[in-house]
Amino acid sequence: MSRELPIFPLPLVLFPGTTQPLHVFEPRYRRLLADCLAGDKRFGIAYHRAAAGEGGEGEGGAGGGATEAAPVPGVIGCVAVIRSTTALPDGRANILTAGERRFTLVEWVPSPLPYRVAHVEEFDDEPVDETEAAALAAEVRQDFGRLTRALAVLTDRDDQETELSTEPLLLSFQVAAALELEPDAKQALLTLRNTADRLRRLAALLVPLSADAERRAVVRQRARGNGRGGAHPQIEPAA
Repeated sequence: MSRELPIFPLPLVLFPGTTQPLHVFEPRYRRLLADCLAGDKRFGIAYHRAAAGEGGEGEGGAGGGATEAAPVPGVIGCVAVIRSTTALPDGRANILTAGERRFTLVEWVPSPLPYRVAHVEEFDDEPVDETEAAALAAEVRQDFGRLTRALAVLTDRDDQETELSTEPLLLSFQVAAALELEPDAKQALLTLRNTADRLRRLAALLVPLSADAERRAVVRQRARGNGRGGAHPQIEPAA
């Protein structure tokens, strides 16, 4: 699908099927928000590493002047639909967005608007073998569960468990969004157009992450018992 889309360059990666809170404070993006709310409530988030002199304010903030650098054509982004908006007294706003389809930024469109508009091509993942994808999804789900349970022990929180989709494509996006990875790594996962490839990449990341978190969780549990306690009932020492 080809369309023109307002673009919000941000130093973060939005995945389809996941949510992202944003803080909108710069005048041109306040205008973008107003125009989107008056229309179909959609804009594009394109990853753009903040350079020196470009600021941020809160999660999802954006700074810089009209001549700031922009994502280059060819970058992969994600359509964001506005789910809720909380207006603040000084004109700023907190919004909650949800990721829809991904897009390739084809070219910038000349516009009198204060924010950037691009011609984009939306796309989906290519077809994959469903049996293979399901097996990989089960592996990713298992290792992600190990990771979240270990992190719950390490952070003394009981709400770390994330409810994951049973559908491999959506699950791959949910896990990619939930992992604490560098933005470049998340962008690489967003760019992949094969669900199985994305799941394989996630599986390779999760094996060492979950094993390390479990080792640290066991140490923490033993420290709580002054060396007398056993491992957490849901955490087994890694081999």
